[in-house]
Amino acid sequence: MMEHQFLSIEQLDQQLKQWNGKHIKIEKIELTDKDEIHMNLTDIAYESHTRRLDQYEAMHTLILNGEGEIQSSQGYQPLPDASYEIPLEDTSLYEFDGEQFLLTTDRGVYRISLES
Repeated sequence: MMEHQFLSIEQLDQQLKQWNGKHIKIEKIELTDKDEIHMNLTDIAYESHTRRLDQYEAMHTLILNGEGEIQSSQGYQPLPDASYEIPLEDTSLYEFDGEQFLLTTDRGVYRISLES
C-alpha cells in the first residue's frame, strides 16, 4: 500500500485518469448531507468559471463522466447527465492513499474509490 500523500491538481488528474473504464464509488459528505454515487468512469474533464455570478459558484469543476446512479432516500436513481460534478476551489486539497482519493473543498469532502 502506498503512503498517504497530498497531490497537485495535475497529479490528481493523471492518477484519476488511470481509473477510466473502471467502476468507481463517489461519496459526498457535506454538513448534514451524504450522497453515494456509483458509476462506470469513462472520462474526466474540467471547467473553469472565470466570470462567476456569486461566491457560491465554484472556480473550477471536476467532471466525472460515465453512466451511473446516485443513492437517495428513494433508493437508487440514474445520474441525470451521465456525469457527476465536483466543485473545486484554489484552496481545495487533494489526497491519495493508494486506494482512494479524498478531495476536501469549502463545501465538503468527496471520497472516490474503486468498486470492489
